[in-house]
Amino acid sequence: MEKKVGQAVLEVSQCDITEMDTDAIVNAANAQLILGAGVAGAIRTKGGPKIQEECDAIGGTFVGGAVITTGGNLKARHVIHIETPLVRMCNNVITMNMQSAMTACLCCHHGVPEALSISIIFIP
Repeated sequence: MEKKVGQAVLEVSQCDITEMDTDAIVNAANAQLILGAGVAGAIRTKGGPKIQEECDAIGGTFVGGAVITTGGNLKARHVIHIETPLVRMCNNVITMNMQSAMTACLCCHHGVPEALSISIIFIP
């Protein structure tokens, strides 16, 4: 499914995000940027140790924040790590933090996507 939003095109598809040959993929990160299980674990496994090493060098982020690393051994050239809100928070806080996280994903605090020529981003 595709939908045009302003100058952007949003496409919804089901795929293995770690296999996408794209500018960037998004990782729902924790504040410490530790690549654990789930999507982050798959990114760590397929991307190799370089991504975690870059996360360690950055040191962390905050709820609604984002940082960017290379894609390591992935086909994706970059990984944008966004710290997502906790489910146990009230719905208003979740909505505000998800909006902050998605804005941060598109504007990254550590490496702006435009400066890195990122135009296609896959978000799980």
